[in-house]
Amino acid sequence: MSITSLKTLFLAWQDHESRSWNPVGRLTFNGKNYTFVYIEGAKEAQKKFGFEPLMSFPEWDKTYRSTELFAFFANRVMSPSRPDYQKHLDRLKLSAESVDVMEFLGRSEGNRQTDNFQVFPYPDLDSDGKYHLCFLVHGLRHLPECSMERIKQLQVGDPLWLCHEFHNSYDNKALALTTKDHYHLGYCPRYLSQDLLDILRHDPGLVEVKVAKVNCKHSAISYQLSAISYQLSAISYQLSAISYQLSAISYQLSAKGLWLMAYGHTTVRVANG
Repeated sequence: MSITSLKTLFLAWQDHESRSWNPVGRLTFNGKNYTFVYIEGAKEAQKKFGFEPLMSFPEWDKTYRSTELFAFFANRVMSPSRPDYQKHLDRLKLSAESVDVMEFLGRSEGNRQTDNFQVFPYPDLDSDGKYHLCFLVHGLRHLPECSMERIKQLQVGDPLWLCHEFHNSYDNKALALTTKDHYHLGYCPRYLSQDLLDILRHDPGLVEVKVAKVNCKHSAISYQLSAISYQLSAISYQLSAISYQLSAISYQLSAKGLWLMAYGHTTVRVANG
């Protein structure tokens, strides 16, 4: 069975000092069993930043299997009994009737305040040769009031652009989301930056960005931007293990392209720096 026929998520770990995100593990579900393995990025993170195996998965080279979702990941899934569960699904553009834990983890990023791990999905390939990948829009809490007001005006289908902030002293690979009239609306996740930059350098015209959803929230951030869709009409371009470090895995983009979706809500990671 190929990786694209499985439900697949990757586990990323952030080094506190460098703030860099490092994909370290892969979780898959085949309909019956969950499997977790460390990928090559884990060994690289150990060499560069001192990453050590998790207590839940203490052996580097072991394949862990279970009929139940491992507790390390299950603890990152919101309980359906919570009163705000349905609202959270709405923010993630998920349906209570069809959502499963793997999809929930992939959309929500599996964030916890008590650690520095994050989950992101492997893109799904559709019948048109397009890949679908969902992730949160980051950095909304740091936006100026003018950007928040601009978000209120967004409509589904509005075009957006990716802007490489190479001058950004905090992250020189940062990819900002902007409107045609140059309002800054947040960032794409860091764990995607390198691969997207590779595509943009190959041909900036391959990327089309559109708004798919804007979430409302009664808080200091009155509106949360979410569900940005990226269509990368790529030629035969291979996303290698440069930034994902996916141990003998690569993404082959067909001539029809890649369709990525991004989702944002009130717990965006970069809002915490």
